[in-house]
Amino acid sequence: MPGRCFQLRNALIPLLALAACRVGLAADLAVPETILVPAGPVIIGSDRAEREFAYRLDEAAYGHSRTREWLWYENEPRRQRKATLSFRITKTPITNAQYAAFVEATGHPVPDVAAADWRSLRLVHPYERTRRHAWVDGKPPEGREPHPVVLVSHSDAKAYAAWLSAETGRNWRLPSEREWEKAARGSDGQRFPWGNDWDPQRLNSHDAGPFDTLPVGSFPDGGSPFGLLDGAGQVFEWTSSAAGELRYIVKGGSWDDSGCGVCRPAARHARPATLKHILIGFRLVTD
Repeated sequence: MPGRCFQLRNALIPLLALAACRVGLAADLAVPETILVPAGPVIIGSDRAEREFAYRLDEAAYGHSRTREWLWYENEPRRQRKATLSFRITKTPITNAQYAAFVEATGHPVPDVAAADWRSLRLVHPYERTRRHAWVDGKPPEGREPHPVVLVSHSDAKAYAAWLSAETGRNWRLPSEREWEKAARGSDGQRFPWGNDWDPQRLNSHDAGPFDTLPVGSFPDGGSPFGLLDGAGQVFEWTSSAAGELRYIVKGGSWDDSGCGVCRPAARHARPATLKHILIGFRLVTD
């Protein structure tokens, strides 16, 4: 981008073009860091042993068998070998600060949810808890700029990707479920980003966390073999993979979860595309 601006100035183009160039420079400051996930095979899904492992983690944490009774992990694909092309994925979820550049440049509605809409969903979290995540006067909550952006719908995430694509000249998009899972667990299908053993100190979950979001990348020891951070806990993340009409797969678990069977990269849940939740954010890939 700086090189392009230099060329434009030397050409003495109109001031309007220079202003557009300055906007591009501002956007560059918000371009998220990415990691490379090479092309090749990947083991996705889970087997009976892994699902049993997940249920037992939950039972030990919650003192009941509700996730087992509700068959939470029975919709995971059977453990199998697939493949992906090469791609780059953002190292962490998109932050409030990065999303703010998009809001400022486009006037897109800020992350928030109306009380009536939230209460109509009959979610376990009270509406009052959403206020710490909601933006005020068009800006992220003070001190939460490095936290993952939440209260964004699937279309909000895609709008951010489209804006970033236009600003950078690169194609940004939501990852597919397979891409997300490979980036989060490595090619060999380990149960967590860091390996097969459960360790509550390696992620932001309710097991050892503050019951809130934290600045992205706060758990470097919880990284995946490719270097992806926050692939377990912190926030669920939208993917591009549909799951029925107007529903999409979310992955990763959240700061609200204990156990943490749901924080395994193989775990998956479908959520309405219009949902704006304090537990759901997103990251992007670029080809």
